[in-house]
Amino acid sequence: MAIFSWKGRNRLGDVVEGERVAKSAVDLTRILQREQITVINVKKKPAELKIPFLKREKVGLKELAVYSRQLSVLIDADLPLIQGLGMLAQQTKNKYFKSVIAQVRRDVEAGATLNQAKKKFPKVFDDLYCNLVASGEQSGSLDIMLRRLAEYQERIVKLKSQVKQAMTYPLAIFIFSILVTIFMLWKVVPIFSGIFNELGADMPMLSKIMLAVSNFIQSYIFWMAVGFIGLVFLFRYFRKTPMGRRTIDTAMLKIPLFGKLVEKVALSRVTRTLSTLLSGGVPMMESLKITSSTAGNVLLESRIMASRTQVAEGTNLTDAFKDTGQLPLMLTQMVGVGEATGTLDSMLMKLADFYDEEVEASVGSLLSILEPILLIFVGSLIGTIVISMYLPVFSLISQFG
Repeated sequence: MAIFSWKGRNRLGDVVEGERVAKSAVDLTRILQREQITVINVKKKPAELKIPFLKREKVGLKELAVYSRQLSVLIDADLPLIQGLGMLAQQTKNKYFKSVIAQVRRDVEAGATLNQAKKKFPKVFDDLYCNLVASGEQSGSLDIMLRRLAEYQERIVKLKSQVKQAMTYPLAIFIFSILVTIFMLWKVVPIFSGIFNELGADMPMLSKIMLAVSNFIQSYIFWMAVGFIGLVFLFRYFRKTPMGRRTIDTAMLKIPLFGKLVEKVALSRVTRTLSTLLSGGVPMMESLKITSSTAGNVLLESRIMASRTQVAEGTNLTDAFKDTGQLPLMLTQMVGVGEATGTLDSMLMKLADFYDEEVEASVGSLLSILEPILLIFVGSLIGTIVISMYLPVFSLISQFG
């Protein structure tokens, strides 16, 4: 199988082109003729030199939200889809995303639906995106579905930025304090050690411990750095394994202060995703499957999949959520009210908004709690080193005094 570039005319006489995977140029020509395309030329695409770590094949959620909203506006303004996609491809700065939109445009021009064209790029357009686009195309409300997608993505981006705000500040302070401590033990403490040895000062126990740590860092600083890098790669590999993901996700929910925040973020994503899918006309079973994959936590994902199995057997969603015994009572109660009144999607959206507000409040209170804790931690760390180096000085003063 190889990739071929082709050019031809469709049944309306318009020039269309694109790329397809086929066994040979002859096979591709036959396929295109069956699709009522008169082939002008077919040629094999030359192999490209790809350097994985230099090639950026990623589209940020913020970029995707902007794209979805702009495409929604263009369709609502009765601009032809192909023309709208062409305009968006031209103004997109991300080269990879530009090529993706251009390929989607070519596929649509060749006769594919927008959903079919987007499904070729699962890393950019996930199941949630493709299902809502398909629903919009079938119901004739593509602009509305794209607007809902944009709103969903914008709320997820906002949620992620709030979590980053909560994590970045304490993490940056912690890392900085550790680096300063290592630098002092590596470069500053040995200077004091040489002076004390020359003067024959009596070394208190705290100073001896600090000098021993300093000697260890001087001797093994290189291997410590190598070991740290190795641990980072090992952690990333372990996190990708099923057991590693379960272990880390379980630990994340149990971390003091942060655990509740992580849970609220996951519940916000779950309720908002399920609401968006159901309001878009996606069937319940497919909605639950997609929702589980966006939870961001393997424990919550397994609970949703267990509920999905029960729903498939005839249980209503409220009872299925209750039977897990591990979902918040308010969530199951609101879902019950939504099912009873036929407003499940709007109830889930209200829940998502509630959890978003809870996350915002949690971030504020978390930062106010962490600030004094970090100050005490950094002060204790640096203060211990300073005191351990001044104790021998006091000993010398008493000797010569």
